[in-house]
Amino acid sequence: MNAELETSHNYNTSRCLWLKQALAFLLGSCTSLALGHLDLPAPLPLVIWHGMGDSCCNPLSTGTIKQMVEKKIPGIYVLSLQIGKILVQDVENSFFLNVNSQVKMVCQILAKDPKLQQGYNAMGFSQGGQFLRAVAQRCSSPPMINLISVGGQRQGVFELSHLHQSSGNPSHFQTSSLHAQA
Repeated sequence: MNAELETSHNYNTSRCLWLKQALAFLLGSCTSLALGHLDLPAPLPLVIWHGMGDSCCNPLSTGTIKQMVEKKIPGIYVLSLQIGKILVQDVENSFFLNVNSQVKMVCQILAKDPKLQQGYNAMGFSQGGQFLRAVAQRCSSPPMINLISVGGQRQGVFELSHLHQSSGNPSHFQTSSLHAQA
């Protein structure tokens, strides 16, 4: 019985010692941080891909989002992807350039950017979210840490809204056929 009590006492003592050391470290770190003696790690870079018909730098959409993130997270590196040499090409390519070509182009852009080599977070809007999913699956270097997809397609089409049968509207057969295809 004494051996069990001694083992339990040693276990609790070592656990308390560990807890005291952890608390001392945290208090010391917080004090150092408050006094400005400890630098926070740089925020992980963010890669943004716009949706169809938009551009990397549109001040009414993606450009504003980029500026907002930079303002809210000081020191963050934000890369808003431009697919083409000029903004007009960026917009046109969002409609007409083959998806696989766009993904390949982005993989090359990311691989060449020295600020992304330790990893990055990604945020895609509409088809940009879908295409970033392809980047995550096809391009392992640099590594994508997190993907935020805003308004992107994730699981396909679930259903079509109910179509009432009356003159000018599709018949029950047509509605059933459409639902089956969805």
